[in-house]
Amino acid sequence: MSNHHSSVFKGRYRALLFDMDGTLLNSIAAAERIWRAWALRHDLDVESFLPTIHGARAIDTVARLEIPGLDPEAEASAITRSEIEDVEGIIEIPGAIAFLRSLPANKWAIVTSAPMALAVQRMKAAGIPAPAVMVTSEDVTIGKPHPDCYLLAAQKLGVEVADCLIFEDAQVGIRAGEAAGGKVIVVTSTHLHPIETTHSSIHSYEMIVAQVDDEDFILLEERFISN
Repeated sequence: MSNHHSSVFKGRYRALLFDMDGTLLNSIAAAERIWRAWALRHDLDVESFLPTIHGARAIDTVARLEIPGLDPEAEASAITRSEIEDVEGIIEIPGAIAFLRSLPANKWAIVTSAPMALAVQRMKAAGIPAPAVMVTSEDVTIGKPHPDCYLLAAQKLGVEVADCLIFEDAQVGIRAGEAAGGKVIVVTSTHLHPIETTHSSIHSYEMIVAQVDDEDFILLEERFISN
């Protein structure tokens, strides 16, 4: 747990909003297989490029490169098709499935930069339960780090985003959560290097327990795991 974690456990939340890749499930191996092949075809510096793909919509990743003659929409569609076909090695972040199943269905949503078809395939591969509310790349005009996706998820749940706790793992998503006005907690399970953040952090969902109080707010408690 981070040094800044105490405030998260003092908070009361109307709903929990979860990014998907890197936050509820680990799809890094599959995503990087597809994007590595794509980067090599376009003569990119693969090792510096791959860290930039996480948390962003495929179309935004391609468009940001400004490669002459490349249609970002067509490239993103082709990449997504490849990703839908390759879900090998996708697994839950430890404790994610049990944690989600402990939440009331009307109190959580998934907010992902993946399109719906890809999100469904990855969730199925990892065993992540389907939420009642899901916001995907097709639901917003501008992706993360813009806050629109989180604002929309809160709206669909019928709550104020300021009353939500947002679970993220990537910088673009953290910035989206901040811009939306929610409280952010960072899931570090897939991080190879420590992330610089002022937000609370957890390594896995095995570290926390959620309860709903008498006023219908979610409270988080820290679970101490003995070695």
